[in-house]
Amino acid sequence: MATKRDYYEILGVSKTASEAELKSAYRKQALQWHPDKNKSPEAESKFKEINEAYEVLSNKDKKAAYDQFGHAAFDPASGLGGQQGPFGGQSRSYRQGPFSYTYTTYGGNEGENMGGDFGGFTDPFEIFSQFFGGGTPFGGGQRANRKPRYGISLTFLEAARGVEKEVEMEGKRKKIKIPAGVDDGSVINFDDFYLTVDVRPDKIFKRDGLDVYIDKEISFSQAALGAIVSVPTINSEVSLRIRPGTQPGTMVRLRGHGIKSPRGSGVGDEYVRLQVVVPSHLSRRQKEILEEFEEE
Repeated sequence: MATKRDYYEILGVSKTASEAELKSAYRKQALQWHPDKNKSPEAESKFKEINEAYEVLSNKDKKAAYDQFGHAAFDPASGLGGQQGPFGGQSRSYRQGPFSYTYTTYGGNEGENMGGDFGGFTDPFEIFSQFFGGGTPFGGGQRANRKPRYGISLTFLEAARGVEKEVEMEGKRKKIKIPAGVDDGSVINFDDFYLTVDVRPDKIFKRDGLDVYIDKEISFSQAALGAIVSVPTINSEVSLRIRPGTQPGTMVRLRGHGIKSPRGSGVGDEYVRLQVVVPSHLSRRQKEILEEFEEE
């Protein structure tokens, strides 16, 4: 059996990497080495290696087995799982990307080793398509006729809310609907083409999964005495009650004001981080008031 590289090394992450860090590392590596974009001779083998690493490290049980036994956890000849164990060739892990897709098994019946040339793991091009939302450009282990790929740049709010765009493709103009909730790097599988989405950063909103984060500045007096302030959300402005005695950096959760899942199942929250602004210039009277306050 050929020596395999360490899965953490392949993705460039530490053993303590979070789920978000794994996804980010996978996205970067997969986009770099996908054979549709990278024409180097080693692109396909590296792409398979990247997806195999992600499939293991993103699965809680497989990751635990790998951390304990290394690659032997998935080798039937090692006696640590084999065909009958939870990590052997018979085990299949199915992931769903941010969009609906049609999954086709490439031969074999459930319960048989359907890994083909991928060491008992899922077809790597399936994982890529499921992670990014497109249909696999491979079938039966061979490249199928490929649909053209296009790219589109969206603002943060267009991606979060969903938008209809008129685009020109092969000299023809057509309207396309981008579902609400698409993320940067998502690939949408339309009937006759793939569309890669580039989401431009926003000055106000920051995204983490389906959740949204913003910073809201409030005055010293608002933090001390309490107030009602207006804060932006993806779809509107809402009123937020500031409690008296609010401390700098306090995080307030606005349930259901995050990003809607593009698959239609669930919506995230918005988190407002309150930043207390200390005035840099005070009038004489303001200084007197603060001095009196300090004395009290």
